[in-house]
Amino acid sequence: MLLTTLLKWFDTQSDGKEGDPERADRIDWLRATPFVLLHLACLGVIWVGFSAVALEVAAGLYAVRMFALTGFYHRYFSHRTFRTSRVVQFLFALLGASCVQRGPLWWAAHHRAHHLHADTALDPHSPTLTGFLWSHAGWFLTPRAFQTDWARIPDLRRFAELRWLDRFDIAVPVALAAALFGLGMLLEHCVPSLGTSGWQMLVWGFCISTVVLFHATVTINSLAHRFGRRRFDTRDDSRNNLWLALLTFGEGWHNNHHFYPGSVREGFRWWEIDLTWYGLRLLAAFGLVWGLRPVPAWVADRVRR
Repeated sequence: MLLTTLLKWFDTQSDGKEGDPERADRIDWLRATPFVLLHLACLGVIWVGFSAVALEVAAGLYAVRMFALTGFYHRYFSHRTFRTSRVVQFLFALLGASCVQRGPLWWAAHHRAHHLHADTALDPHSPTLTGFLWSHAGWFLTPRAFQTDWARIPDLRRFAELRWLDRFDIAVPVALAAALFGLGMLLEHCVPSLGTSGWQMLVWGFCISTVVLFHATVTINSLAHRFGRRRFDTRDDSRNNLWLALLTFGEGWHNNHHFYPGSVREGFRWWEIDLTWYGLRLLAAFGLVWGLRPVPAWVADRVRR
């Protein structure tokens, strides 16, 4: 049991079974240890201090990885709202994998399940049914949630590189953390005037940036189904929330998205700021993505009423 859990820190397919079904919906604290340690590591800021370059790297990695999550993990892998090449698909899957939110196949499978069962007993993270803390992070740490439902992603599972990212989902975050530590050491040696170090870059660039990114992302589970306006009368409790939209690069227009998830754009009105949509349009201008599915005319007419 202990060995199996430890192996799953590195290889999520080391055992096809998830243990006792009665514990499937309880937090597996041993397997969740790396997640807990990541949060505790943020306290290292007390000893490492801060510098302008460390803050800039942390903010930059937050922005780049949030775009990878919202643009690709969500709008591309989960909903297929545009098309791209296999190379670009893999590069953004790599960026998404660095967020410590598991692999692209896991993410897409769970999100598709959420849309199918939103705010019902089969939804793993409905704040209406399970409360704020569970919908925010608790569900993420259970044996049932660790599984990837392969039946939900027949269009994605044929890609060997995506299956690898899903299986070894800790590899990319570890590589990023090591690279940031090495960068900090290099800067400390070559440009000491910047006032940074390996440990400082690790704490700010990886730990703090990643933890903030995680909690910003999951506010869409815990808060966007409780606070905001309901433009559309959907069968769930999804809501539009400007502040969450700003924090998550457009995901806060959640009621829009649940009403019509097939559009690459989630801010349906011109004033609904959707940074991910702007970023995808920029990529489209360079020919890196194409076939962006717009808000259909019948939905736009509903919005204007």
